[in-house]
Amino acid sequence: MSKRITFSQGLSGALFWSVISAAFIGPGTVTTASKAGASHHLQLLWALAFSTIATILLQEAAARIAIGSGKSLGQILAEKYSSRAGRRICVVLFLAVAMGCAAYQAGNILGAVSGLEVLSNMPRPWLTIIVGAACVALLWSGKFQLIARLLGFVVLLMGIAFLAVAVQTDFSAGDYARAMLPTLPDGSLLLVIGLIGTTIVPYNLFLASGIGRGQQLAEMRWGIAVAVTLGGIISMAILIAGTFSTPDFTFPSLSATLGAQLGPWASSLFAFGLFAAGASSAITAPLAAAIAGQSLLGEGNSRWQGNGRWFRITWGLVLATGMLFGMLEVRPIPIIIAAQAINGLLLPVVAAFLLLAVNDRVLLPVAYRNSMLYNAALLLITGIVCCLGMSQIWGALKSLFPAIDTNAAGIWIFNIVATGLALVGLGRRLSWRK
Repeated sequence: MSKRITFSQGLSGALFWSVISAAFIGPGTVTTASKAGASHHLQLLWALAFSTIATILLQEAAARIAIGSGKSLGQILAEKYSSRAGRRICVVLFLAVAMGCAAYQAGNILGAVSGLEVLSNMPRPWLTIIVGAACVALLWSGKFQLIARLLGFVVLLMGIAFLAVAVQTDFSAGDYARAMLPTLPDGSLLLVIGLIGTTIVPYNLFLASGIGRGQQLAEMRWGIAVAVTLGGIISMAILIAGTFSTPDFTFPSLSATLGAQLGPWASSLFAFGLFAAGASSAITAPLAAAIAGQSLLGEGNSRWQGNGRWFRITWGLVLATGMLFGMLEVRPIPIIIAAQAINGLLLPVVAAFLLLAVNDRVLLPVAYRNSMLYNAALLLITGIVCCLGMSQIWGALKSLFPAIDTNAAGIWIFNIVATGLALVGLGRRLSWRK
């Protein structure tokens, strides 16, 4: 049951759950948010506000299931679908999560190295090796509580770096208030999808349920609310910092522009923020893949425990993939496109299963199940991520097959109809009583 927490418990919980912020604030977030600020100034700030609130609700539900049942989300899924076909589904889900983590790991490594390049004169290969070695050392230790709190400290420093740059702008309180009203300027749809998609990511739900067991309910809720809100504020600060640049920016050009307009300190702080975003995500992406494997395939199996063979092989392969592409200085574009499509398909599926699980009377005591209001909020979020997911899949197909027809009206009619049918079916399966 929920109870009051002390200041020290609240601080410890916020630091612990900052691992979620560290996971979604990576170089992809820095790129997308900076691009949004450079192209549309504050007009897309609302998308980050929405995705921050949605992330808090989804992560809280995933962690609450783990606390109330003593089982992770993956373990529950594996038990619910324990037939041969169900086990195959679990394997496919694990491979999808692992592939997505591996694809984006290259960007994490390259982002961390790009930030270090601005701060030092060391050759890129050596910087890549240093970042990779630090990740291996932390993950090999198996001290995931320590890793979570260390990442919390890195996120705090990253936030200070980006906020220090953002506060130098001349925007008024009225400008920020107007930016919270949803608008879609011309050419902004893909950026809105990107801003939401880089914040609400499916592997974070497995991460939350994997590390949430054993926590107090009140401490978990406070920790997630504070940590994810901080992450959302940092993402918004990155967007605001991006308003200093032009739409065709690069990391070096934005860093140079900040240095020219605000002084060398701004360039250095932005570079540190980019390094922190890349380095923190370079640790959490392999860890999330391993935790997903543990919960979906190996709960109770010693080889899938924190220091077990398969757990280490999983995070090792994800990290090695990022290191390989980092050393080659290549972005694996086809793999990233495929990962975007997988993420687009996986997120609505995981969100729908989460919504069903958090209303399961057999699985959870009444105190841990959803209220009607919470269900309504999660249904709305699930509907939005369904549309987002189908748009991501469509974008990935367009990247691979440019000849595909681009009738936007038809696409959105299909999205709305398909999402509506999915939500009706989901709503019929929900238990609306506490």
